[in-house]
Amino acid sequence: MAEPTLGRALAAFAADTPAAALPAAVVDSVRQRVLDVVGLCVAAVDLPSSRAALAYVRDQGGRGQARAIGVADPVPAALAAFANGVLAHSLDYDDTHLPSVLHPSASVVPAALAAAEFTGASGRETVAAVAVGLEVCVRLGMAGYDRAAGNSVFFEHGQHATSICGTLGGAVAAARLFGLDAGRTLDALGVAASMAAGLIEANRTGGTVKRIHCGWAAHSAVSAAALARHGITGPPTVLEGRFGFFEAFLRGEYDPAEITAGLGVDWAVPDIFFKPYPANHFTHAAIDAALALRRRGVRPPDVESVTLGVPTPVIRTIGQPIDRKRRPSTGYEAQFSGPYAVAAGLHGGGVLGVGPDDFTDVLAVEESRRAVMARVDVVPDERCDEIFPHQFPAVLRVVTRDGREWTEEVLANRGGPARPLTTAELALKFRHNVAGRLPADVAGAVEREIAALDTAPDVRRLAGLLAAVAASDTPEE
Repeated sequence: MAEPTLGRALAAFAADTPAAALPAAVVDSVRQRVLDVVGLCVAAVDLPSSRAALAYVRDQGGRGQARAIGVADPVPAALAAFANGVLAHSLDYDDTHLPSVLHPSASVVPAALAAAEFTGASGRETVAAVAVGLEVCVRLGMAGYDRAAGNSVFFEHGQHATSICGTLGGAVAAARLFGLDAGRTLDALGVAASMAAGLIEANRTGGTVKRIHCGWAAHSAVSAAALARHGITGPPTVLEGRFGFFEAFLRGEYDPAEITAGLGVDWAVPDIFFKPYPANHFTHAAIDAALALRRRGVRPPDVESVTLGVPTPVIRTIGQPIDRKRRPSTGYEAQFSGPYAVAAGLHGGGVLGVGPDDFTDVLAVEESRRAVMARVDVVPDERCDEIFPHQFPAVLRVVTRDGREWTEEVLANRGGPARPLTTAELALKFRHNVAGRLPADVAGAVEREIAALDTAPDVRRLAGLLAAVAASDTPEE
C-alpha cells in the first residue's frame, strides 16, 4: 500500500473529486472568478509590461494549442497560461484569500483554461479543475500561515505565496484536465514544486517583475502536468519531506492540518475576497475610508494632515520607505502606496469608487495628489492589529485646514463575505474592464458563455470570443 503523504491526499482530492459532488456555492463562485479573471486580462492587455510579455510569447513560436488574450494566433498551452496569468495579475485587481494573503485565481484560472482548451475538456470538468486548484492553492497557503504571529511565513521570508502556491494549485487543475489519475497528479505536484518561485521585493521598491509571477506560475503548472503526463515523476513526500516544499520555503514551519482537515467537505473557494479596487489589497480599507470622507464633504485642498492607521505587518508594503510611498513615480508604484490610496479615495472616481483609470503614471505624479500624499503618515493601529489578517482594516484620521478632525474606520473589506460584491457589481466590474477592448455584443456573449460554463461542451467557444481582443505587437519602452 502506498505511503500516506500530504501530497497523496491533495492529489487524490484533485483527481478523484466528482464534478457532480461540487457544492452549488463552489460552482457559482468558480464561474464568477472566471468572469473576473477574463475581464482583468482584457483590461490589462495594453499595459507596457503586458505588451512586453505578449511580445515574448509571440517570439517563442510553437504549436498552437490555446489562446493567449491579445495574441492573434493560438500558442502552446503553457505560453497561453503564462500570458493570461501575467494579464490577470497585472492590475492588482484579482481576488485574495484571507488570512493566507494569496491571490489564487490569477494563476489557477489561466492554467486551467489553457489546459482545457488544449485537451477539449468539458466546461463541467473545467469548473471542477478550477475548484480543486483553488482549494489546493489556498490550503498550501494556509499551511504556511502562522496563527500565533498572525502572518504568513512565506511573506516573512520575502516569498510571494501567490505564485509559489499558485504553481501547485494550477498544476493539479491542469493535471485533472489532462486526465491524469491520482498517481500522475502527485507527480505533477512534485514536478511543480521544483518550479515554484516568486520574491516580493518589488512591492517595496519598484519593478514590474511581480506582474509576471502568476503568469510564470500558470506556465509552470501546465508544464508540470504535461511533463507528468509524459512520464516525469516527483517525490511522494514533496510537501513534508526533509528536503520538500515546506522545509525549502518555510524552514519546516507549517501546519499539516491545514492541508487535510475537512478536505473535500469544507471549501474555501466561496469565501475568497473579490477586489473592488485595482490596488494592493492592504490599501483597500484606506480607499474606502477616504471615499467615505469625500462623501462627508472632505476635499483634497482641505487636508492639513492625515494619519492612516493600519495593521503593523502591512506598513512595510504600503508605508515603507515612506518617502517613496508619498511620491510614487508610476501608476504601478501607486498601487502599493497607502498615501496614494488616501489621495485616490479623496479625489473619487471609478465604477466601484476607484478604478483602473485612477492608477496611471500621470495621476501618480499629479500635483493635487502629491500634495495630499505629502501629508499622510502610515502608522500601526492596535485595533487593526487585532483584526488582521482576517481583514485588512484601516482607521483614517484627517485634520482639515479649518481645524476640524474627521475619522473613518473600515474594519471589514468590501468584496469579502462580510461585505460581498453583488452579482450585478461583479458584472459591472467586468463590463468596465472590457469596455473599448471588446465589442459590446462580444462582451455580452462572453458573460453568457461563462454563466453557463458548467454545462458547456468545452471552453473553445469562450476562447474564440476572446480572440477579438487585440494588442500592440511590440512592447513600449
